Amino acid sequence: MTKITLKGNSINTSGSLPALKSMARDFKLTKSDLSDVSLKDFSGKRKILNIVPSLDTGICAASARRFNNEASKIKNTVILTISCDLPFAQKRFCEAEGIANVVMLSELRSKAFGEDYGVRIIDGPLAGLLSRAIVVLDENNKVIYTEQVPEIAQEPQYDKALAAVS
Repeated sequence: MTKITLKGNSINTSGSLPALKSMARDFKLTKSDLSDVSLKDFSGKRKILNIVPSLDTGICAASARRFNNEASKIKNTVILTISCDLPFAQKRFCEAEGIANVVMLSELRSKAFGEDYGVRIIDGPLAGLLSRAIVVLDENNKVIYTEQVPEIAQEPQYDKALAAVS
């Protein structure tokens, strides 16, 4: 369990982020076209997992926009924005914001991701959603960078995540 805050109030996640140098656990998440994907679908690429509570919040939207802008600058890397939002809502968000360089993924069919990556919020008003975190994987799915953002209302350290893949 990891203690984080929401506007200064203490809340907890279901566990801890994957350890550095560990192999990432596979997942089954759903794209906006309702197809399911796993890590093998991004085989041979570095992956930035931009994990957010909901794209309906300003900080989550800002995070998706920032990574969308950075995506075209980094080679052999895919940016996956992962939330509990329905794929339909993710698609509407991307269309409204002009986001085309990141892959939006939903926990629609499987809730294992939040548990396996230790990011499920287990108490407080956002219980059940995912915490704000970054996990970066190399081409072989080894964890090379992580950040559990300590305060839900703050943005992640983009530069550190991007430096991990450069």
